[in-house]
Amino acid sequence: MAKTSLLLFLILMTSSLLGQQILTKKYTPEQCIRMIQEAADALRSFQPGVYRYHTREDFDRYLDSIKATVQAPLTELELYRKLKPLVSRIGCLHTDLVTAVNYKGLLNKTPNLLPLQVYGTGERAFVVKNYTTNNGIVAGDEIMAINGRPMPDVLRQLLAAIPSDGYNQTMKYLALYHMFPLWYRSIIEVADTFTVTIKHNGIPSVYVLPAAQKKNIEQDGFLRELHYPRQLEFNITGNTGVLTIHTFANSLIRKGDQNFKVFIDRAFAALNAKGIPDLIVDLRYNTGGSDANAAYFTRFFFDKPYRYWYRIEVTEKVAGKIRGLAGIWYRKPVKKDSTWLWQKGKRVRDFDFYEQQYPSENAYKGNVYVLINGFCMSSCADVASVLSYNRKAVFVGTETGGGFQGNNSGIMPGINLRPSKMVLTVPLQQYFTAVDPEMNVGKGTLPDLPVIMTIDELARGIDKPMEAAMDLIRSRQ
Repeated sequence: MAKTSLLLFLILMTSSLLGQQILTKKYTPEQCIRMIQEAADALRSFQPGVYRYHTREDFDRYLDSIKATVQAPLTELELYRKLKPLVSRIGCLHTDLVTAVNYKGLLNKTPNLLPLQVYGTGERAFVVKNYTTNNGIVAGDEIMAINGRPMPDVLRQLLAAIPSDGYNQTMKYLALYHMFPLWYRSIIEVADTFTVTIKHNGIPSVYVLPAAQKKNIEQDGFLRELHYPRQLEFNITGNTGVLTIHTFANSLIRKGDQNFKVFIDRAFAALNAKGIPDLIVDLRYNTGGSDANAAYFTRFFFDKPYRYWYRIEVTEKVAGKIRGLAGIWYRKPVKKDSTWLWQKGKRVRDFDFYEQQYPSENAYKGNVYVLINGFCMSSCADVASVLSYNRKAVFVGTETGGGFQGNNSGIMPGINLRPSKMVLTVPLQQYFTAVDPEMNVGKGTLPDLPVIMTIDELARGIDKPMEAAMDLIRSRQ
């Protein structure tokens, strides 16, 4: 064997062995309980919204119940499956737990994914797309069980592990629609075959499906993020404008050679110059981004001063850390009664928007229709809340995944849970949107016109929410 070939063989073999060690290495029960407790302590100390939707007593009870289940050594993935529901239970989509950076990469090298795209609703799940050669399974068939597990049990276990703001479910189900095989692998089991009970036309049948490798079945929007050549799109057809904002994140917008404020200014200038009476704003799948961009966008829908956020809170531990180098960038939080209020930054504008906001000189006065779904998160959810509460638009689609009352985000450090490679992301700021504090508590922005897609519409790619908005416009015109 040539020296180069031998060297390559040794490198690949060593890499494979290291990969197996990462996947199979076990931690003692004492180590596992210590990591679970460390995660809980970090959340209590630094996450200001840890009791926003559940009491401390409820959190402690659930924590104790998880620790009680640790009776034997666990791999990192097994420990992740126990700890992930505790993190998600807080009701914060920004608080996250991930396995080792290369953990998923190692799993992706072998076939271990269910080869079906799945749509869940309530306790039921249906096939949207079949990625096998088995023609007996078609779109619309109901999945009754996977590897002996009834689907209601599967869905309950998966939904408990997927984070969202408050008690929101639309984000969780949408995540399953796009990523069911990955969530099943992460939370329930890694398998090389799947025995699936399928009901077709009321008749159940059992199929044994070989597992698929991620690279062989992934596509844009399934097991892979949606890709857009341009993050901002605008057009006028007849008397209707359509403005699509896929993100408020400057980093993504700039990749398409676009500038957010310039683009938005020009779009509204065109709407007003042409006297366009109706505007559809598509915010679906906008997972957030720059608060400055999001707040700037809302200015085009008001004709008098308004509020965007009411306040931003942090924990006492976080307030105490604003000193030294941190003091160059941030002001010391101010204590008011029993809470610590975050202040505007010294050198950053990320926290400027709890003060009074002012409308744009080129504000739009026509009819506005906003399309939303469960993947409207973070700053996008703030935009939806502010516009909905102030009745600046008709909302069409499904509830946003981001909270109506606000969220926990801002500065979000990662905490390593040693000796594992897991990382816990902890947001340090708790935001309160300028809305009625008694309205939609624990929920996102609710649609004025709910639009639920059928399996057939999903499979055929029909844009039912857009059609519903167009129907509203036609009925008014």
